[in-house]
Amino acid sequence: MRLGARSVPIEYYILRIAAPAAERPGESQVVGYLADRPIFSAVIDTFGDHYHYVGLAPRLGDGRYDVETLSPGEWIVEPGLIYRSKDGER
Repeated sequence: MRLGARSVPIEYYILRIAAPAAERPGESQVVGYLADRPIFSAVIDTFGDHYHYVGLAPRLGDGRYDVETLSPGEWIVEPGLIYRSKDGER
């Protein structure tokens, strides 16, 4: 039996961010808004790892995220943003 990425719970692809990355001035800026929420150019997760915004998460016809389009090191941040880990491998 072969299990595809779509059979894995979506929670495995969701990144929980702690805050915008702001260790250095100008490191994380608001680059836009989606659903009345700011899109930050960089964020930090609860473990202190850094991620950079790369785009919007595509959706399937039924409204679910198309997780098979994610590249290695990419994660979804609600409400549908894609962030890539700083080293692109995590």
